[in-house]
Amino acid sequence: MGTSTRDYLIVTASYWGFTLVDGALRMLVLLHFFQLGYSPFTLAFLFLLYEFAGIVANLAGGWLATRFGIPRMMMTGQLLQIMSLFLLSALDSSWSPLLSIAWVVVAQGLAGLAKDFTKTASKSAIKATAGEGTGRLFKWVAWFTGSKNAMKGIGFFVGGLLLDVVGFKPALWLMAGVIGVIFLAGLVLLPRQ
Repeated sequence: MGTSTRDYLIVTASYWGFTLVDGALRMLVLLHFFQLGYSPFTLAFLFLLYEFAGIVANLAGGWLATRFGIPRMMMTGQLLQIMSLFLLSALDSSWSPLLSIAWVVVAQGLAGLAKDFTKTASKSAIKATAGEGTGRLFKWVAWFTGSKNAMKGIGFFVGGLLLDVVGFKPALWLMAGVIGVIFLAGLVLLPRQ
C-alpha cells in the first residue's frame, strides 16, 4: 500500500468517525429536547447557528487550510467538536428555558464550525493525497462523499440509541472520547504537511 493510499484511508476513517459522532449529536440534541417538551419551532431554532456556522466555516476553511495546513485544520475541527460536546454536557436542568436554548445554540454553533472545518480539510487532504491521477481523485472523492452520507445516517441511529441506553450527558462524554481517540490517531499517523 502506497503512502498516498495509506493517508487517504486514515483521513477517510477519521472523517467517518467524526461524521458518525456529528450525526449522533444532531439526533441526540433533537430527541433530548423533544423529550423535554420543546416546540417544533424551538427545536428547529436550536440548529440555526449550527447551519450558519457551517457557511462561515466553508467560506474560511479553504483559506485557513492553505495558511495553516490540512492536518491542523482537521484537528482544529475535532477539538471544536470536543468543546461543543463538553459545553452541551454542562447544560443544567435547573436553568431557565431561555438560557438553556441560548447555551445549546452556542454549542451547536461550535459544532457547525467543527463539522465544516473537518469536512473542508478532509476533502482537501484527499485531493492532496490522490496525486496527479484524476481518475483516482474522482473515485476517492466519490467514495468519500457517498460513505460520508451513509455514516451520517448511521450516526442518527447511534444518537437515538445512546440517548435511550446511556442518557444525554453520558452519551456526550462518550462521543467526546471517540473524537479524542480520532484526534490522537491523526496526530500520530498523519504527516504534518
